Amino acid sequence: MENGSIFGLDLLLIATTFVGALLAFEGIRQALSRQETPHDARNRRMRMIAKGATGQDVLRLLKPRADTWALSKVPGLASLPLELRQAGISISAGRLSTIAVGSCLLFAGALSRMVPFTFSMPVAILLFVVLPLIGLKIAVARRLDQLTRQLPEALDLMARGLRVGHPLNATMASVAREMSDPVASEFGVMVDQIAYGDDLVDAFRDLADRVGTEDARFLAVSIAIQHGTGGDLARMLATLARVIRDRLIMRRKIKAISAEGRLSALILSLIPLIIIAVTTSLVPSYYGDISDDPLFRPTAILVLGLVIANALVMRQLVNFRF
Repeated sequence: MENGSIFGLDLLLIATTFVGALLAFEGIRQALSRQETPHDARNRRMRMIAKGATGQDVLRLLKPRADTWALSKVPGLASLPLELRQAGISISAGRLSTIAVGSCLLFAGALSRMVPFTFSMPVAILLFVVLPLIGLKIAVARRLDQLTRQLPEALDLMARGLRVGHPLNATMASVAREMSDPVASEFGVMVDQIAYGDDLVDAFRDLADRVGTEDARFLAVSIAIQHGTGGDLARMLATLARVIRDRLIMRRKIKAISAEGRLSALILSLIPLIIIAVTTSLVPSYYGDISDDPLFRPTAILVLGLVIANALVMRQLVNFRF
């Protein structure tokens, strides 16, 4: 009877741990891949203002300061506030870190009742630290790609407003009001910056620093040059929009041309790992009989290093920067 009670408690603990880990992982996944409908995205900043938030409150939320990040000196985590901002996630870096560390410790502690702690802790770190960071990188790349695709439309909208006599600030506000995220939020941040005392050139420079793309830097440099020398700003914005569209077309062509090479590199990188896995599963004694040999471990480390080096070299051969 006592054994049955212990078995029941262990089963309950396993089920509770699984459900808790699943809920925590799903919460982090939804936070990092939050999707908004076009209506919600287009009116996100305006709805905040309609609910009573001031421009300073909106600016503080959409443009958090990165210099207050406690882990700014830690490699790999120093840019976490900026990456969260680039991904369009409003949660602070401190709160996200607290959630990740707490979930990691709880999961590792619960799992250590069934497996050794030296195994449970790496698994917890993988689930609640490494995977969320990878998901954040993917979210950042997707959002910046979407912003780059929206930027020519925003510049054309500004150029049309300037041609009919609207001031530059009004055309920027029209982009923030009429277009969808992420370009609407970014231009809305600039509008709020200028409204609360920042210079126009500084606002565009901050945009380029936040976004980090070459197209945004082209825009910031163009605005700075035009602000200092004068000229036809509407024509300059229209020309820049055409240049960005041409660059997007060129990027798609490069991706299409290099698709075969990238697929071949992926297959060649995975073949050694697939062979090792299939051989080990079909004939366990193939490597098991020689695992006690003194040369087995150094040779295995050497082979693994060569496989990783091959994958890195192949990636560099087909990874075009554009």
